[in-house]
Amino acid sequence: MDLSTTHPLNLRTQTPVNLSQLGFGGAPLGNLYRKIEEHEAQATLDAAWNAGIRYFDTAPQYGLGRSELRMAEALRRFDRNAMILSTKVGRVLEDCAPEDVTPEAFVDVPQKRIVFDYTYDGIMRSYADSIARLGTDQIDMLFLHDIDAGTHGAAGEDEKLRELFSRGGYRALTELREAGQIAAIGAGVNTWQICERLLGEADFDGFLLAGRYTLLEQDPLETFLPLCVQRDVGIILGGPYNSGILATGAVEGARYDYAPAPPDILERVHKLDAVCAAHDTPLIAAALQFPLGHGAVKSVIPGGATPQEVRQNVDIFQTKIPPALWSDLKSEGLIRHDAPVPMRPVDAA
Repeated sequence: MDLSTTHPLNLRTQTPVNLSQLGFGGAPLGNLYRKIEEHEAQATLDAAWNAGIRYFDTAPQYGLGRSELRMAEALRRFDRNAMILSTKVGRVLEDCAPEDVTPEAFVDVPQKRIVFDYTYDGIMRSYADSIARLGTDQIDMLFLHDIDAGTHGAAGEDEKLRELFSRGGYRALTELREAGQIAAIGAGVNTWQICERLLGEADFDGFLLAGRYTLLEQDPLETFLPLCVQRDVGIILGGPYNSGILATGAVEGARYDYAPAPPDILERVHKLDAVCAAHDTPLIAAALQFPLGHGAVKSVIPGGATPQEVRQNVDIFQTKIPPALWSDLKSEGLIRHDAPVPMRPVDAA
């Protein structure tokens, strides 16, 4: 399978945004959970590029700027015109005292703190800061980062949306898009409901959705994904393993949505794994390829912290899955009957 084959985010953007079906998520390069040496980070990016991956995503949050800085080094080697780059806005990084550093899940980070700001000035500052760290003004997509209730709470989500629309944040995004400085705008979030809400308010081109449409979750089929098809809005699917359990299986300590998996999820994953085993297919391969069965999903971006992990993702993505596996998952009630699936191997799609 040629990973350099691309699919458009949508057909509405002034500048085409063509995404490789397998993308690269830059969170691990921000020292997510563990320190990664610079040479290893660059080798990981090279492994992705050499495999044919042409979509790369990063964000200021990832290592408080470290991921963007590492991406900048790789951009000096890559053919910038042959790739798509996205980053995120809404988190502004400020110098601070050591005790005020907000590393979240990242280690060995710069002395910075995060300030959420979805106003006009906040979006423009966040964009300008990313331009400086990345060393390029060729950013293709800007995503509003974590504007959802999962980060701010229900009341906080309402407040942040008011900030976005009444204090100029959305205007900033559209000005950048209309000026041709970026090609597409959207949101990078952990819930599909906020994406549907944003589509009810304004014109967005696509969304980076972490999980929420996986072998374990297909609720977006009810209203959100049909709306995306109707509006020609593309989805980039991060977190296809639901933060781990669809990669590890239902082992002791398996994690689902960043927490220990509850018993009902463990039982369901056991059943998913058994059907996959009956078809000589690794569960992780079915999990990675399943989202691409839906026409709204344009790319999946699993994490990769080492060259070996990147190559493993490529191998998993190229695994040929028999169509009977999907029909058996449906007949067992393990995925929804109305879930579109890759009826042919992904490389033949």
